[in-house]
Amino acid sequence: MNWYLKVIKQYADFNGRARRTEYWMFALFNIIFIAIAAILDNVLGLTIGENPYGLFYFSYALGVFVPGLAVAVRRLHDLGKSGWMILLFLIPIIGGIWLLVLFATDGQENENQFGPNPKGQSLETDTN
Repeated sequence: MNWYLKVIKQYADFNGRARRTEYWMFALFNIIFIAIAAILDNVLGLTIGENPYGLFYFSYALGVFVPGLAVAVRRLHDLGKSGWMILLFLIPIIGGIWLLVLFATDGQENENQFGPNPKGQSLETDTN
């Protein structure tokens, strides 16, 4: 949960680098929270028409869009890639697969143009 909160605290910070753990823990908690939001929408009858999504789902998705984009850009920075590579998702099928492979790849061990290796920093020193 600390990794998720770290990303939320760095809401629109597109500078620096993000570890694989930071990105994937954020993704995991996003999946959990989005599922809970969809369930709440269905239980409370807040869905839009025949769609299984509603107010809670769209509010949450809108709220985490910028932090999700920021952590994805920082993850690409950890690999030494430009944040603009996030636009690969616009290439049907291949772009998404390519980004998935990049996000799962270990970052550069040494300092790169985007900053020092985040593996050398613990989460406790980052949040205090």
